Amino acid sequence: METTTLADGVTLNASTGMDAVTLRVGNLDLMSDYYSNALALTPIEDKVRGAEVHRVLGRNGVPFVRLVATPGLPGVDPSKPGLFHTAFLFDTPGALAATVYRAARDGRGVYTGSGDHLVSEAFYFTDPEGNGIELYIDRPRDQWTWVDNQVQMATLYLDPNEFLKNHLTQEEMDKAPTTAGKVGHVHLQVGDIPTARDFYVDTIGFESTLAYGPQALFASAGGYHHHVAMNTWNSAGAGPRAASLGLGNVAITVPGRDDLDALVARLKNKKVSYTDNGTSVLTVDPWNTQVSISLPGISTDELLSR
Repeated sequence: METTTLADGVTLNASTGMDAVTLRVGNLDLMSDYYSNALALTPIEDKVRGAEVHRVLGRNGVPFVRLVATPGLPGVDPSKPGLFHTAFLFDTPGALAATVYRAARDGRGVYTGSGDHLVSEAFYFTDPEGNGIELYIDRPRDQWTWVDNQVQMATLYLDPNEFLKNHLTQEEMDKAPTTAGKVGHVHLQVGDIPTARDFYVDTIGFESTLAYGPQALFASAGGYHHHVAMNTWNSAGAGPRAASLGLGNVAITVPGRDDLDALVARLKNKKVSYTDNGTSVLTVDPWNTQVSISLPGISTDELLSR
């Protein structure tokens, strides 16, 4: 795929990536313990903001998830816009296998399947409050196939037991909490694809990588298979959602202030409201999902104060 740079002011920098996702949770202790045990995450920092408690968890100081205790909100509704899943990317098959094994053994979550997507191999879970999780590893980019600037993806059978048999070792289990990983992409539920395209592609600046008509759209920066995905499988026709548990923030990281300036210009051109504190631009998508685009090296304290 031919990738573009921010020189045209239209697309995100090729070095754009994803940051820790925010989940509003009803039971902070339960959810913290689940993510700590199932994904081998460790607490990075806690902060109290009024009636809310914010907790960041990750590996090696890299944030994976921000949990915000808001127990008074309604629960996750799978028919509403919001989170389809947060996808956590690992560097090696062994690291993925160790995390999949841990998650599968934690009965507070639910294993929902696996798939060989040609560009990646993935395993799916739902956490105790109904938030989707993907655990995956990429195939090398030279093994991806592009046809007319569309990356070829599918969902082929992936035997979880065979994968674990081939890649799981005690050494990988022991070192899981210190094994590298990050948020690779975020998959969203939206009301319709044309509106999602207008916001995430034409305004935020991702480039479309694969479209499934009115059902789903995948988009990325820098020729990745996708940093964000949007589907209408459960939420077709839905309007803006009311405050609830579940997805609180989709976090994107760009390399420099010039990238934020170009983003601000696109937001102004589209008449989309935003705030800009110098290191982060904050806006909301058409379904009231908060989206933040920030410079690298944002501190945990600033992450928590968004």
